[in-house]
Amino acid sequence: MKFKRRMRYAAVVLGGALALAACNGPTADKPAASGAAPAGNTSGGNLHFAVVSHGSAGDAFWNVVKNGAEAAGKQLGVQVDYKADGDPGAQAKLVDNAIAQKVDGLVVSMANPDALKTSIQNAVKAGIPVVTINSGESRSAEFGAIAHVGQNETIAGEGAGKRLKDAGKTKLLCVIHEAGNIGQNQRCDGAKQAFGNVQTLQVDINNPTDAQSRIKGAVQADPSIDAVLALNSQVAAGAVTAIKGAGSKAQVATFDLNSDVVTAIKSGDILFAVDQQQYEQGYLPIVFLKLYKENANTVGGGQPVLTGPGFVDKANVDTVAPYANRGTR
Repeated sequence: MKFKRRMRYAAVVLGGALALAACNGPTADKPAASGAAPAGNTSGGNLHFAVVSHGSAGDAFWNVVKNGAEAAGKQLGVQVDYKADGDPGAQAKLVDNAIAQKVDGLVVSMANPDALKTSIQNAVKAGIPVVTINSGESRSAEFGAIAHVGQNETIAGEGAGKRLKDAGKTKLLCVIHEAGNIGQNQRCDGAKQAFGNVQTLQVDINNPTDAQSRIKGAVQADPSIDAVLALNSQVAAGAVTAIKGAGSKAQVATFDLNSDVVTAIKSGDILFAVDQQQYEQGYLPIVFLKLYKENANTVGGGQPVLTGPGFVDKANVDTVAPYANRGTR
């Protein structure tokens, strides 16, 4: 009987200890101590972050970034507002509007860093932590951002160029679809370093019919072009159609995924896609900003947090396909 009473007593004490540990453990909703985190809200439910990208309306790539940011906000109990404009001046105004709204954190893509410099620096001066994404890696720290999330575009371009060279291609057409986008020039420059014989073509992603016509005209004018590198999944679809219409034997490779690219890889119309896993470019900055606001955490140690490049081809496309179809790859 004494033994049973001791066991019951021990169970009560152990239960109380576990309950106390649960209340004080890392999952408890405990506010940060005074001075332990940067100025601003420390309650996740009250945090308000703005994401401002240079994406064009209906761009499948940026829709995945948006999905990532909104999913992170929902999971972390953070309000996330996503806005986009492909015009650098208009994008800068969106950043200015976010500052005026006194958001708690800002995520910005920097395809044209100089156009955004003043706005981003004004956000930093206002005490708003900034995480840059996708483009502008080399200018991120200069502008005062706490982190950059994306892929190194030169390295990604080199990887694409090497793969095309290894596939036996001899002349490459690299299609730039956004004028003034520093990242796209870096991709083509990287491809040239690894591949060698590279010609560039400027098109407008907002005019897909004209873009397709220009690609068709380029391969018709120069039959020695045996590879086309698109820098966007939507441009890639147009390139496939253009090459077939021109009767060219050139093969297409592309940056970025969507369900059409997945289908084209399976059918052999696209050799491979360079996957920078843009869902992470939306998701991770929301996590980083929340950690910064609530616990003064930073990531990267002054270096970018790389989300790519990865490569999707026939060998692994079946694994990735379900995620592309649901809008997370």
